[in-house]
Amino acid sequence: MKFINYLESITGVGIFPLTSLAIFFAFFTVVALWSFKADKKYINAMSEIPFADNNND
Repeated sequence: MKFINYLESITGVGIFPLTSLAIFFAFFTVVALWSFKADKKYINAMSEIPFADNNND
């Protein structure tokens, strides 16, 4: 039995792709809005973390 036959036997299986697309779009939109509205000082501070001198010898 092919995999598609298992999916066809599930009632209402067509809603799952639409739901996953909606969740992805909502998450992407929220992250994009946050990145545009985020404080620029915070963004600059986070971008400097990899280059910070942590010589606590």
